[in-house]
Amino acid sequence: MAAFARMVKGQVRNYSAPLDMAIPASKQKYIPSSGSYPKGFLVSGTHVGVKASNTKFPDLALISSETPCSAAAVFTTNKFQAAPVQVSKKTLQSRQGQGIRSVVINSGCANAVTGKGGLEDAVNMGKKVDECNGLSEPSTIVMSTGVIGQRLPISKILNKIPTAHESLASTHDAWLTTARAICTTDTFPKLLSRTFTLPSSPGRTYSLAGMTKGAGMIHPNMATLLGVLCTDAPIDPSALQSLLMHAVSRSFNSISVDGDTSTNDTVAILANGAAGGAPISSPASDDYTAMQDILTSFAQSLSQLVVRDGEGATKFVTVRVQNSPDYESARLIASTIARSPLVKTALYGRDANWGRILCAIGYTQGVAPGTVVPERTSVSFKPVDGSPVLKLLVNGEPEQVDEERASVILQEEDLEIVVDLGGGEKGEQGLGGEEAVYWFCDFSHEYVTINGDYRT
Repeated sequence: MAAFARMVKGQVRNYSAPLDMAIPASKQKYIPSSGSYPKGFLVSGTHVGVKASNTKFPDLALISSETPCSAAAVFTTNKFQAAPVQVSKKTLQSRQGQGIRSVVINSGCANAVTGKGGLEDAVNMGKKVDECNGLSEPSTIVMSTGVIGQRLPISKILNKIPTAHESLASTHDAWLTTARAICTTDTFPKLLSRTFTLPSSPGRTYSLAGMTKGAGMIHPNMATLLGVLCTDAPIDPSALQSLLMHAVSRSFNSISVDGDTSTNDTVAILANGAAGGAPISSPASDDYTAMQDILTSFAQSLSQLVVRDGEGATKFVTVRVQNSPDYESARLIASTIARSPLVKTALYGRDANWGRILCAIGYTQGVAPGTVVPERTSVSFKPVDGSPVLKLLVNGEPEQVDEERASVILQEEDLEIVVDLGGGEKGEQGLGGEEAVYWFCDFSHEYVTINGDYRT
């Protein structure tokens, strides 16, 4: 009986999605109670039952603009690209990023590695939405998320798309339901919105909204990760693509849960210009610069919600690599630390084992020569409460670590690791001043439990 009790206790999931889809108390603070949504966009979340076990929760999301949009997207670099990735790429290329009206997403099945039949299913999903919009040319981006290697119950999905279209609305509740419809092992829907102005029209208010999903298979290189952003600002397609790529490189491509890059990763943005004003086109314009900062900051906030919902995660960790000769070297080092199982398990165990961080820095591949010099490398823990940093290594020399204070710092949910490659407190700047930031979570027993029985 004692052994049985231990086994049952081991199956209790403290950080994963409850079977009744109730949002854990600790995650309620991330759910917005209201929003500022872009003009001209309508959304819906509809129950299909893509997975037979899902008898009532929404699993089909539809995002539509009342007018044609400029559109851009970044996709997974995984060689086994899912059918919706291939189809959406083709649609965007053929339309040259113009005239896109909708995004349709199903959860419960990734439609990945499903051959020609899977491609046909993805095409038919987009075509059905286009028909509902009264369009004959491909104008819909398609996304799917869930188990790899299984065909979609396509008839069920196609039959429910008209229902989804009829249910389109612009309310906050509609946006939140739509965000929930794309969840798989997520414990909460991830939705953000904000308003902003541009230099050319300081009196005009624009809106930006976005939803994302992801909790496992997360280490994007554009895991199962999807994101849709919508704005009523007017942005030309070529400018929109470059804006999105810059934002994603510093947000969705700077997060990690478990180091796995999915077959389905897609982040797309639609801009319908419904709020008016002059279109953003030239990278040299003040509007472009402002929009780049706005979009990047927004994408960072949205992507960080994925890390906070990492499967089994108990910690949200920021790693900041400073004083690097170039941004890419700093980013590679931050990425290596973020996906180190030894670093992640030490943080879960609340162990200030900075040697594991140093080890990851030292074996990082692809950094510029001379980037990592042991005598110039410093590592610290920076508490989020504003108290002084806890120095672990200064210019290659180990500090006398206050283990009691380290334990207190590691009790907190949030933590920042600072790696200085250029001399730390000595202030040597010979290596340059570039900085990269990555966000990741710890590895817990829960992660193994969730993924050990993912299909069962």
